[in-house]
Amino acid sequence: MKTSRRTFIKAGTVAALGTAVFPGTLLSCQKQKGIVGLQLYSVREDMKTDPVGSLTKLAKMGFVYVEHANYIDRKFYGFTAPEFRKILDGLGLKMISGHTVMGRQHWDETKKDFSDSWKLTVEDASVLGQKYVISPSMDETMRNTYDDFMRYMEVFNKCGELCSNHGMKFGYHNHDFEFREKLNDKKIFDIMMSSMDPHRVVIQLDIGNLYNGGAIALDVVNQYPGRFENLHVKDEIAATEGTEKYISTILGEGVVNTKKVVDQATKIGGTTCYIIEQESYQNKTPMECVKTDLEIMKKWGY
Repeated sequence: MKTSRRTFIKAGTVAALGTAVFPGTLLSCQKQKGIVGLQLYSVREDMKTDPVGSLTKLAKMGFVYVEHANYIDRKFYGFTAPEFRKILDGLGLKMISGHTVMGRQHWDETKKDFSDSWKLTVEDASVLGQKYVISPSMDETMRNTYDDFMRYMEVFNKCGELCSNHGMKFGYHNHDFEFREKLNDKKIFDIMMSSMDPHRVVIQLDIGNLYNGGAIALDVVNQYPGRFENLHVKDEIAATEGTEKYISTILGEGVVNTKKVVDQATKIGGTTCYIIEQESYQNKTPMECVKTDLEIMKKWGY
């Protein structure tokens, strides 16, 4: 996710399937190797103007699983957790995962406990039936020094325990700085991988974002076998404007070699959850892009 995504997230932070409204939805899910879902930030403007209508379109396309990127004042896209769960259930959709930033304000160092707001965040995620509670970024103040960073790695592990009490897993989603920045002469990503308890905390590897940090997705998957049960499936092309070198595109059309990465992650990375995300669209509409992305994933056997 790019800078615009961070701004979007900072502004705010698996249910039972029920009766599938759209024919073929259950069948398509059963044919997949794992769970294939969509990060709703891919269609963020559609979700902003018409969340129910947008979810309806996604369900008709064949999506069963989604991942949210909007949680503000205990509401998901303007709906309380019970309200949003009812909408999802009515459409045959399942909220497998959600993105909500866990920041410094969510841990009380004096009490050695999470803030009430973060505890409520986890509870609301549980109401939606999520399997994963994912923090999709990290404030710079949490990584000023190596010691500060290591304290927050322990907080992440504690959050894994908190989520486990609700039948969920805590996770972290990378951008690019984790591969570019170092502490004590070690890449932040490598420190995270050695510090976070894999039984408590999941790394949701975004195989596209890391390119702006100078990393190669296939190399990272090979470096850490068994560590990526939840994958953000993305592809990247060279940017023609802006400050970033790469921007996302239709799966299979960029530099990531997405199918090879996804296949390898399935083979050695432990991947069972595949979340499609596309943030830029090359003169297509977001809905057109995610429909194509889903068709490509199905063609690849997922």
